Amino acid sequence: MPDFPNCPKCNSEYTYEDGHLFVCPECAYEWNLELISENNHDEKVVKDANGNVLNDGDSVTVIKDLKVKGSSSVVKIGTKVKNIRLIDGDHDIDCKIDGFGAMKLKSEFVKKL
Repeated sequence: MPDFPNCPKCNSEYTYEDGHLFVCPECAYEWNLELISENNHDEKVVKDANGNVLNDGDSVTVIKDLKVKGSSSVVKIGTKVKNIRLIDGDHDIDCKIDGFGAMKLKSEFVKKL
């Protein structure tokens, strides 16, 4: 008997092959093994407020006044940030802003230059 992969949805071992798809009889999930393996190796894509893909080293502009946590100062709209670094997490941009120092930003509040 061939050794088929377990179901990625319910982890059932009773999967079978149907043409180019694998099928789970317990939860009725169907998947293509090639697509599953490709999706597992993809990196997270970070996009700015306009939907442009951001990369390490890009320059961005702040599109909204942002309050600085723990301070009474504000990062003003139009502030340019150079040489960003992408990180995992809620605040997905790590950068240095002149006058403020090291800071983390959300990509939804910036646009690519």
